[in-house]
Amino acid sequence: MTELASRRVSRSVVVLAALVAVLSGMAAVVGLLATGGDTPMTVTSAHGEIVELYGSGLYDADTVFKGGGNRGSDLVTLALGVPLLVAAIAVYRRGSLRGALLIGGALSWPLYLYATMAVGTAYNELFLVYVAIFSASLFALVLTLVSIDGADLRARMESHGPRRRLAALMLGGGIVTAIVWLVPLIISGLTGKPPELLGHQTTMVTDALDLGVITPATLVAAYLLHRRRAQGYLVAFPLLVLMTFLLPVIVAQSVFQLRAGVSFTAAEIAGPIGGFVVLAALGVGLVVAVLRAAGEVPGQPMATDRSLTGQRVGTGAGRDGGGGVA
Repeated sequence: MTELASRRVSRSVVVLAALVAVLSGMAAVVGLLATGGDTPMTVTSAHGEIVELYGSGLYDADTVFKGGGNRGSDLVTLALGVPLLVAAIAVYRRGSLRGALLIGGALSWPLYLYATMAVGTAYNELFLVYVAIFSASLFALVLTLVSIDGADLRARMESHGPRRRLAALMLGGGIVTAIVWLVPLIISGLTGKPPELLGHQTTMVTDALDLGVITPATLVAAYLLHRRRAQGYLVAFPLLVLMTFLLPVIVAQSVFQLRAGVSFTAAEIAGPIGGFVVLAALGVGLVVAVLRAAGEVPGQPMATDRSLTGQRVGTGAGRDGGGGVA
């Protein structure tokens, strides 16, 4: 069953999201194509560690690991992030709940990436662009989420939402993220040595964002979903879309890092990629399930929908959450 356009479209959200798409596309192109300098150099960090800098292009003052990773992120932004956001803007302008959720999810990648770039990348000519993308993404996401009718969202998700699966993934993702970042930091605190990936930075920016924002958000989403609160979907869906970006990002970053001379063992490559394959598959499946539920009429059986999966899907009496939140 097709969802009717029933919501006022925010012009501010459209303008801000379009600005994010244009600026992030521009920043990604510059990051990928910028030249200048071709010789890595070593420097001594504030903690007395000898680190090797990337030495070329826009990220010449970042470490080899960080510079290669940034270029991998640029490729994913250009190939996936910008097209998704453009498509989300088009769907959002139809005034549907599905469109509001989708544009909120599409904004999660530039928000997270450019928050990291603005405070974690060595200063370069695009610093103000990073700040602008971060700010526009943040306010567009907030305006989108607060405009969603909670009662309507609750009614649709009670009938067809994948509450238990989504709550389990949020809980698991939050716990794993906390463990992955906390263990090296605890070891560093006990040994008195800087974390291995600190490089020439003075602090661990990504760790701070993930432990201070992402991990608590996943746990809050899991709790709200467990309590059958509609707000759980609003918190979880952007995180879910962000999760689906992890696989292409880790692959692209690894390729650029290997080309820059970073050494990885087979286990260091296969382990993360294998894990992110599972997460991405779960994430994509739940993104589709939530968007399908958002397009259904409360109290009616799940309709056949080719628009999201490209295949015929049967009615959802046996789905997780079908016929009422379990």
